[in-house]
Amino acid sequence: MWYDYRTMVSFRERCIALRKRGLSLNQIARKTGRPKTSVFFHVRDIPLSEVRKKEICLAATRRIAAYSRSIKGKSRFQRHPVPFEIWDAELVSLLAHILFDGTVTYGGCVYTNRSEVLLDHVTKYMYRAFPYPPKRYESVPGVYKVAFHSVELQPFLRKKKRELITVVSTMTKELQRVFLRAFFDDEGSVYFIGNRRAIRGYQHDEKILWLIQKLLKDFGIESTVGAPYNEITITRRENIERFAKEINFTAGVRVNGLRKNSIWKQSLEKRNILANALASYQR
Repeated sequence: MWYDYRTMVSFRERCIALRKRGLSLNQIARKTGRPKTSVFFHVRDIPLSEVRKKEICLAATRRIAAYSRSIKGKSRFQRHPVPFEIWDAELVSLLAHILFDGTVTYGGCVYTNRSEVLLDHVTKYMYRAFPYPPKRYESVPGVYKVAFHSVELQPFLRKKKRELITVVSTMTKELQRVFLRAFFDDEGSVYFIGNRRAIRGYQHDEKILWLIQKLLKDFGIESTVGAPYNEITITRRENIERFAKEINFTAGVRVNGLRKNSIWKQSLEKRNILANALASYQR
């Protein structure tokens, strides 16, 4: 292989001249159009001044900071949520479950439950708003998490949760029914011991409890909010019957019969316990 000696000398001299002007290795490589390894061979014995080193380091830091700002809140893997303006039953159910038993963080969203039925519902409905498969894992024995990862999910889901809380009172009865059923699926239980019967729902946010009470009343179901205990309670036969008819629990959602304080000692379906509680009025 033949080399043009004049070209090599010209390139070498140009590298040295640029280096003496204080240019970095990257800058010389860009100006000459040659690889950094070739540039380095000619300038390795010509160090930059300490002042110039600090200037280059500061410029690099500024570039990194500017890049970080430009991608903040954007998915590196182009995993974007799907915006929507019109609410339907699936979207109401999805956001309600995330509101009641989900966690929205900077990295995305996690829904936790032991019910396979509810885990499958959230996974299926999430494809409407975020069409990417989740990671699913067991957090503690019998309790599973489905995790959807994207930094773009946090602002999107938080906005839609706030919107749902604001507009659910003006939605159709069918969508309000979906919202209430999601609440009692996630947070509700049936108390049935002897002649004492009640449906309870727990929620740390007192405003949510008052919202649930208002929606129940629109269905003709009276309830009481026990703010100190973070619960809403439905009692009396006519209210429990109306709840069973209008709201009820999703088929397949069960109580945890393995809990030490379980009164049932088996994982019964919530709607079956409710049916038994109502049937006991006839005895």
